[in-house]
Amino acid sequence: MSKTAVILAGGLGTRLKPFTEVIPKPLLPIGEKAVLEIQIEHFKRHGFTDIFLATNYKSDYIEKFFGDGSRYGVTLTISREDIPLGTAGPLKLLQKHLTGPFVVMNGDILSLLDFSRFYAFALAKEALLTVAIKKIITPYAFGNIFFDGDFVTDIQEKPDMVTYALAGIYLMKPEILDLIPEREYFGMDALIRAMLTKKLAVAKYDMEEYWLDIGRIDDYEKAQDVYQTHFNTR
Repeated sequence: MSKTAVILAGGLGTRLKPFTEVIPKPLLPIGEKAVLEIQIEHFKRHGFTDIFLATNYKSDYIEKFFGDGSRYGVTLTISREDIPLGTAGPLKLLQKHLTGPFVVMNGDILSLLDFSRFYAFALAKEALLTVAIKKIITPYAFGNIFFDGDFVTDIQEKPDMVTYALAGIYLMKPEILDLIPEREYFGMDALIRAMLTKKLAVAKYDMEEYWLDIGRIDDYEKAQDVYQTHFNTR
């Protein structure tokens, strides 16, 4: 059975200037391929053949580059927003098309997530939204000192800082689209908060696979280094 994905490809890429002054962020080259190509091919390997590209900035470039998606073995549909709608708002434009469960992914994410496993996990949950999260371990540069009054009681040498990042990958069930306003800037954070306020369940999926947000220049340069290791499928 065909599965559906939406890639959010409408970002301005302001943190990646000057690269994005000419090329829209989702078309920036990583190794021998554009970011979106890597994402589309990975979706295809997991049975996603109906893919929507939610665009804004330089959408003509994206449409001309990909066409109808046939050379990737998928059906591509370009959705254009005429005003900025954030990360959740563009989904409202696709409401009549998104009639079954669908995966949403930010257009500046490189990941080896097993979409098949993620999809099955999320479908089994009694939740309209499942968010993928990634454990981030950051080395702390200083020793942590403990004290009682004027006297030191313990020291912990450079403990790691552990956080969990929202990975920019989601599975949604179509009923969630009723929570998104029309023609209004509305982010994923606002959607999650709205659901929590309404006491609607939001599930989380711990991803173990490689993940990289390439929204900044140093991360984009890192993506070039890891392309051969993780994303060159030739």
